[in-house]
Amino acid sequence: MSLLKRTGVVGGLAALFTLALAVPASAHVTVNPGEATQGGYAKVTFRVPNEIDDANTTKLEVNLPTDTPFASVSLKPLPGWTAVAEKAKLAKPIEAHGAQISEAVSKITWTAVGDAAVKPGQFQEFDVSLGPMPETDQVVFKALQTYSDGTIVRWIDEPTTDGTEPEKPAPVLKLAKAAAEGADTAAAASAAPAASASASAEDDSGTSWTGIAGIVLGLAGLVLGLLAYRRAAAGAPAASPSSPDSK
Repeated sequence: MSLLKRTGVVGGLAALFTLALAVPASAHVTVNPGEATQGGYAKVTFRVPNEIDDANTTKLEVNLPTDTPFASVSLKPLPGWTAVAEKAKLAKPIEAHGAQISEAVSKITWTAVGDAAVKPGQFQEFDVSLGPMPETDQVVFKALQTYSDGTIVRWIDEPTTDGTEPEKPAPVLKLAKAAAEGADTAAAASAAPAASASASAEDDSGTSWTGIAGIVLGLAGLVLGLLAYRRAAAGAPAASPSSPDSK
């Protein structure tokens, strides 16, 4: 192969490689923020990008797990969209705020009205307040995205064990364990006596030094007084005895 042809092949491969890198990664439905605390409440946002060039996103369905249900689910109104929360009976009731709950929200459906659909090159965000968070490492929200041309994209693939991203990943909310109850209080309580002892030591030290300084000043004053008295006594003229002849 001539040098010219070899150079052309190498250049062509380099161009293809560059083009492959330039193709953006496929966007997908996500939940943000991606982490919350077990036992707490959180406002989460489902972000939905439009991935089709000639169709609009007209509906979003998000499924909530019923094996780790949420006792409280609140939807934030979104102009131009209707939101419906469907409930399902729980196989095992849960307790929240001192009451037994036998059903919980299992699916939320947002549907665009009029011209509110997500157009090509755009995205939309759907806010939900959830809680209390279950005592599990993560919550998987399987979602279905419907387009105006009838296409339905199923974002339902659960996370893999080998770390690779599935083709149609479902939104995943990671849950961190809550801090041990009373840990902060105990730390503050242990720090308080130490601070008090330190302050006491400083006060005692200050008092001791003040007393010593007073004693030293007192002794100095006494010594100065004695010296002054001796000087005065030494400088006084001696008295002459009376003579009989002077009378």
